[in-house]
Amino acid sequence: MELPLLHLALVGTPNSGKTSLFNALTGSRQKVANYPGVTVERKEGFFVTPQGRQVSVVDLPGTYSLRGRSPDEEITRDFVLGKASGETVPDLVLCVADSTNLRLTIRLLLELKRTGRPMLLVLNMFDIAARRGITVDTERLAKELGLPVVTSIAVRKGGTADLLKLTDEISAKLAAEAEANNWRALSVSELRATQREADRIIADCVSLPSRPDTWTARIDAIVLHPVGGLIVLALILFVMFQAVFAWAQPAMDVLKSGFDALGELVQATLPDGLLQSFLQNGVISGVGSVIVFLPQIILIFLFILLLEDFGYMARAAFLMDRIMGGAGLHGRAFIPLLSSFACAIPGIMATRVIDNKRDRLTTILIAPLMTCSARIPVYTLIISAFIPAKDVWGFINLQGLVMFGLYACGIISALLVSFLIKFFMLRDYAPAPFMLELPDYKMPRLKSIVIGIFTRAKMFLYRAGTTIFSMMVLIWFLASFPQPPAGATEPAIDFSLAAIIGKALEPLLAPVGFNWQIAVALIPGMAAREVAVAALGTVYAIEGGKEAAEQIGQVLATKWSLATALSMLAWYIFAPQCASTLAVIRRETGSWTWMAVTFSYMLVLAYAASLLTYNVAVALGAG
Repeated sequence: MELPLLHLALVGTPNSGKTSLFNALTGSRQKVANYPGVTVERKEGFFVTPQGRQVSVVDLPGTYSLRGRSPDEEITRDFVLGKASGETVPDLVLCVADSTNLRLTIRLLLELKRTGRPMLLVLNMFDIAARRGITVDTERLAKELGLPVVTSIAVRKGGTADLLKLTDEISAKLAAEAEANNWRALSVSELRATQREADRIIADCVSLPSRPDTWTARIDAIVLHPVGGLIVLALILFVMFQAVFAWAQPAMDVLKSGFDALGELVQATLPDGLLQSFLQNGVISGVGSVIVFLPQIILIFLFILLLEDFGYMARAAFLMDRIMGGAGLHGRAFIPLLSSFACAIPGIMATRVIDNKRDRLTTILIAPLMTCSARIPVYTLIISAFIPAKDVWGFINLQGLVMFGLYACGIISALLVSFLIKFFMLRDYAPAPFMLELPDYKMPRLKSIVIGIFTRAKMFLYRAGTTIFSMMVLIWFLASFPQPPAGATEPAIDFSLAAIIGKALEPLLAPVGFNWQIAVALIPGMAAREVAVAALGTVYAIEGGKEAAEQIGQVLATKWSLATALSMLAWYIFAPQCASTLAVIRRETGSWTWMAVTFSYMLVLAYAASLLTYNVAVALGAG
């Protein structure tokens, strides 16, 4: 008889290796969604045990407690207790621990035991603990805890064999192991007592080396230094943005050549007419002009994933705590804000790790100011067209330096807005002290990095094939109809709906140096920032023909002044042009008001910054 599907839940503190274990168990058989009713990432995967048992495993958000002081803790608590809406109650809870640092995990485990769920302690990264001379008496630990204990090396082939075998052995008696649920939120004194009990168990079962590993301390002496650490952080960010231009360019050239060749093929194969125009100017020039920036977006994600895996992110958060505290931000906000460099949506979701609601709200309001990957196509297009590709001081790429400056402007503006929020809205509030456990440094895991990059690249391409494509169809239609009257000598696009709409909006945007083509591009750009690049590609391709379709950057250099280009860059530092981000803000805050506040203040900042930039540039002779 075929056994029913076994449901597992992975629970553990942050940086315990849960994600590596999840990837090792499930491989490519995993899916990412959101928990019902919330926008926290939900990862579920499937695997088969050696005895053929089908297993479903859910990777729960990392947590230090079940008290529910943050939304992440609430999700983990409700899932384990079987109170999560639309979720299956787990048959077995796998509590994942970092074998090199058991203190907080054992306390969490003692709290989890009160739920009555069948449970298994997984000592992950056991090989690292052994190399550091840490000895864990697993039999004695199992006896002290009253539950099975198994070791795991999630990043090594076969490193989960013991876990799979034990899962098979105990799955048949899970129902008999279930106990009554005696969990309740612990008071502070009870938490301290639980921690003392955890410390006693660790003292009895774990032997530490006489000469502890000092590599972590040596590295931390540099990266956590009040001055030197900030220099290291600035250098890391600087290298990241230099790489966006220098390293990604060959791959971008290949993609661009491919789309150019595809456009030429369409023009040579199909007769002149609407079908040729749609495929060449709408699809290839529009969607293709965004996809060519995929290598740069992959590089940004690569750096962020490497820093997370290496263990540097928590150090950066501690390092920035004093600076961010002066601006009214909690130190824990650093990681959501850094995540917003990739995309503001997961960055806003990540604010759920912040306990205090006012800290969380402030972080949500400023997260869209961080320069997300969707801005990269806009920045790169304009920088490549107007900033010469040369080195300054002999070794610094000027285009990369300008890109770094744009990111710096986003960071500085976010800190300033946070300070103003603190001054005008939360004047009676001081952020709570920042406490965060620093994980040991670890070599990044190739498999986790590859899976992370593949997932994000797939999401970007899916967006290009859905949102951006649909917007390009709309733009092409608006720019192609109605057809010009017989005998007309002006470009056909001048008679289109796009020109009518753009020229109606042009007086509003003329003070900041924008023409009607930019006005047309900004409207569908509300769906996603990078759509503006695709829209400009479509509009100028239809207006200028084949050469414009292939060389959109050169076309901009002839159509815009430098002042207009700089104004456009300033606009995109602040512009709230991402409907998905606004929707997530509404959902995370539970309020249309905060979504409207975010949209309004960013729009005002964008217009003011563009107005100032354009007029200063014109005054300096760049108009």
